[in-house]
Amino acid sequence: MTDYVLEARNLIKEFRRAGRRIGSAARFRAVSDVSFGLVPGRVTALVGQSGSGKSTVARLMAQLQPITSGEILLDGQPVRALGGKAFTRYCGSVQMILQDPFASLNPLHRINHVLGRVLKIHGKATTGAEIRERSLDLLRRVNLEPAERYLDRFPHELSGGERQRISFARALAAEPRVLLADEPVSMLDVSIRKEMLDLLDTLRREENLAILYITHDLGSAEAYSDETLVMYHGEVVERGPSRQVIADPQHEYTQRLLAAAPDPRKRLP
Repeated sequence: MTDYVLEARNLIKEFRRAGRRIGSAARFRAVSDVSFGLVPGRVTALVGQSGSGKSTVARLMAQLQPITSGEILLDGQPVRALGGKAFTRYCGSVQMILQDPFASLNPLHRINHVLGRVLKIHGKATTGAEIRERSLDLLRRVNLEPAERYLDRFPHELSGGERQRISFARALAAEPRVLLADEPVSMLDVSIRKEMLDLLDTLRREENLAILYITHDLGSAEAYSDETLVMYHGEVVERGPSRQVIADPQHEYTQRLLAAAPDPRKRLP
């Protein structure tokens, strides 16, 4: 049996619809019976169009939303609804990188505060000197150099790509074992998307990270992931090794996705 660091089993997430409805009509099922596991050193891609439920799955795995039914397991142990210190400990193992690098950073906080806060919360550094040294190391690991130039900057003084690198560094500050990357390059200039995905791949190798890579782009899923799951209307309709899914799609929806996009084998993300 595969040793998953983080696993979803039969996840279901329902939301209440607006308006006065009763019974089943009052609820909308965004995620329906989704199961998969994340393995250290490997990338699992979750692919689908907007509204397919893939980002909701990431929020459930990050404990940012409660599940309706099913379970999430960390190192084989069920994770219940968390709060307080238990949630902080969970975040020490599971970190999320959000899609929007402009909204994910507090515009009032300098970068040294953004990184230092995570280091202190998770006990990775305590003194001012330790925090500064660890922060500089994190900036270098995400290729922001000279690192000293960035510590005192505010987010608005950085480009979109630089902000997303800060998001990567912030996630690494907790020393996680799992990264949930929700469309991490979709809002960046096309010219730097491949560079950012190459960075994510380097971090995976160096840290032996298990990564859930959420995307609508089949080309980058094939290039950067080991396994691909295709979501449609809240359900996983196809799964398999990424190259196999792209080369020989079995489900009609996957076939339509491929037909609607440029050849993913020739496409940069």
